[in-house]
Amino acid sequence: MFDPAGTTDVTTTGTLRAVLWDMDGTLLESENLWDVGVRELSLHLGGPMSEETRQATIGASSYNALITVFASLGLEPTPDALADAKRWLYTRMGELFAGGLPWRPGARDALQAVRSAGLGSALVTNTDRQLCEFALETLGREHFDHSVCGDEVPAGKPDPAPYLRAAELLGVDPTDCLAVEDSPTGAASAEAAGCAVLVVPSITTVPESAHRVFRTTLEGLTAADLRELHRSGVA
Repeated sequence: MFDPAGTTDVTTTGTLRAVLWDMDGTLLESENLWDVGVRELSLHLGGPMSEETRQATIGASSYNALITVFASLGLEPTPDALADAKRWLYTRMGELFAGGLPWRPGARDALQAVRSAGLGSALVTNTDRQLCEFALETLGREHFDHSVCGDEVPAGKPDPAPYLRAAELLGVDPTDCLAVEDSPTGAASAEAAGCAVLVVPSITTVPESAHRVFRTTLEGLTAADLRELHRSGVA
């Protein structure tokens, strides 16, 4: 487990002390499963999903994704209707997750590099806890000191709340964290929280920003690389 009272001077900010990991599309090749689920949900609710709508749901909280789908179909997003749609979607996603969750290239080794370096580690996802638990069986709970799910914070990404909560649980300042993300929504959340952001895009383009550094893959990523990327993101 990460000890925030270890050898690092906690009064000094700007030094990498923890890595905060997005899940879908970053550590796991699961965005293709979400693509199946949300498109089937749209058909279930009344019509096919456009590519524009699909792109708008990538990385979104479950609430924001459902609002987007409802708007695309001209449906009224009443609380009962949203709750029914979420139950349907999460039942379907549970089936898809249970079928197997492949890793993103280099993700497993990157997690192990962070652990070997003695850095803190937290999983930060918009996915609700019930599906996150499925994913943690693949990811390995030993790779994380904490996990923060979309239904455990006041607002999901792009709000900074998930990343602020992760930093709080780890006992570190957000500026001492490197967030690893694949989507515009997630990158905006981490940046708003004060984290440097390593962007490894998966199925959507992420805009550039002063606090975002980009890499095409997690393959070959070392602890030294993470420290350098963090320095670049906070500069």
